[in-house]
Amino acid sequence: MKHILVIVDMQNDFVDGALGTPEARAVVKPVEELIRQGGYDRVFATRDTHGPEYLSTQEGKQLPVPHCIKGTPGWELVPAVAAALKDARAVLVDKPTFGSFDLLVRVRAACGDDEARITVAGLCTDICVVTNALLLKTALPEADLRVVTAACAGVTPESHAAALRTMEACQIRLV
Repeated sequence: MKHILVIVDMQNDFVDGALGTPEARAVVKPVEELIRQGGYDRVFATRDTHGPEYLSTQEGKQLPVPHCIKGTPGWELVPAVAAALKDARAVLVDKPTFGSFDLLVRVRAACGDDEARITVAGLCTDICVVTNALLLKTALPEADLRVVTAACAGVTPESHAAALRTMEACQIRLV
């Protein structure tokens, strides 16, 4: 069985930057520990990636807070998580929107024809984590897909809980 770890958007802007929250700061250590526990065949990490035109995009019009602009400090991964990902030789995947087809293709290729366990954690539970988890579950319905709840945080505690309920209803295991 292949074991794949996916870490979603553990970037400065979501932790202590433009869109940071206390809940996001609280999951940095659990995410770092999850990466460092090892035993994965492959580790992937996404980065929310926007350009200077962000405010003119549909997302930017709905959320007019510039964040994760490529090349800025806010776009960078949180240092402790970045170090753990480097040690794990993670593959970084830049994504311009909530879900990533590029991530999906890479995870699918890493799984091959083998049975797979895919573990997901990161930020924000109610936006990018849920979107990527549902994409993975749709494309790999027989994979043992798990979300580590203590290593995720949403925009609010309420939206985090709602996203967890949605994933559970779609047969994604909450651990």
